Amino acid sequence: MFNRLPPLNALRAFEAAARRGSVSAAARELNVTHGAISHQIKALEAVFGTPLFERNGKRLKLTPQAALLLPALTTAFETIAAATALVTRPSTSGSLRISCVPALLSFWLIPRMHQFSEQFPDISLTLVASNDPDRLYSPDIDVCILYGDGTWLDCWARLWSNLQLFPVVSPTLMNSRALRSVRDLRDHVLLHGDDGREWNTWLAAADALDMPRGRQHFMSDARLSTEAALSGQGVALGDAITAGSLIAQGELVVPFDLSVPANDAFYVACRNEVRAAPIVRVFIDWFFSALERDRGAEPQASARRVIRGRGRIDAPAATAESFTPVSRARAAAQRPVKRRLKP
Repeated sequence: MFNRLPPLNALRAFEAAARRGSVSAAARELNVTHGAISHQIKALEAVFGTPLFERNGKRLKLTPQAALLLPALTTAFETIAAATALVTRPSTSGSLRISCVPALLSFWLIPRMHQFSEQFPDISLTLVASNDPDRLYSPDIDVCILYGDGTWLDCWARLWSNLQLFPVVSPTLMNSRALRSVRDLRDHVLLHGDDGREWNTWLAAADALDMPRGRQHFMSDARLSTEAALSGQGVALGDAITAGSLIAQGELVVPFDLSVPANDAFYVACRNEVRAAPIVRVFIDWFFSALERDRGAEPQASARRVIRGRGRIDAPAATAESFTPVSRARAAAQRPVKRRLKP
């Protein structure tokens, strides 16, 4: 009786050769040389002290001893292969740590968390409100959803959505203080979610960059400026993704039918080595598909005018069919007073 098993490589070489009936076929299957298979078989024969093949021509014939060994080895290797498949199958359980742009996290991702949890009940999420690209390189974060230009080094990044920006205001504030033209913005507080560049882009498109301004408040991110607009503190810039549900519910209205491309865009990013993890792929795939479902649920046409290039405004006809839920809510809020985009 053996005190230990024969060498595994030798057993594997014998099993493949015996099953295939050829040393050459076994070598191709195991991706080794003909000589390597022959060497392993001879080593195994030395261990057993008996020949395992009768070599007559090209076709190998098993000796009686080898015929006893082969079925047990084949079953054992099939069992190992099945167990390996179970161990390495894609995992949809565990913990996932997500860093996300604050406005997108609060107004878009969190309201859809139940959809993800229903589909993947065994995944626990840790959510961090941040737009810091340095978190991409932190071992404490698995996936980052960032607002930026997508040029981060040594990582995987994919564009999630471009944005169009437009003013948003609470209906209470708009009803209490005139906002019938762009020039009326002089009497309102401008709420900035950045250093002022995005408002400057919108005012330039509206030919009002030289307009005298009243008070302005600067905040660290768009979530804060949007929350300030919700509480009637002034006029902020929003987009259809982060402010869309607030507009559809009538909590915010869009006073001017003009939007401009944002300076940056939303990206999904992570470290290259993390991207291959099944749980990370599951979340990223869901995140993109959730956006597509949102877009598929709304008509693609919009009544909002969009800046196509410097100094040019395209204004498609506004029909009942062309209004998205966002523009329907805006239209309902604006119905009592006709408003035009004028300086």
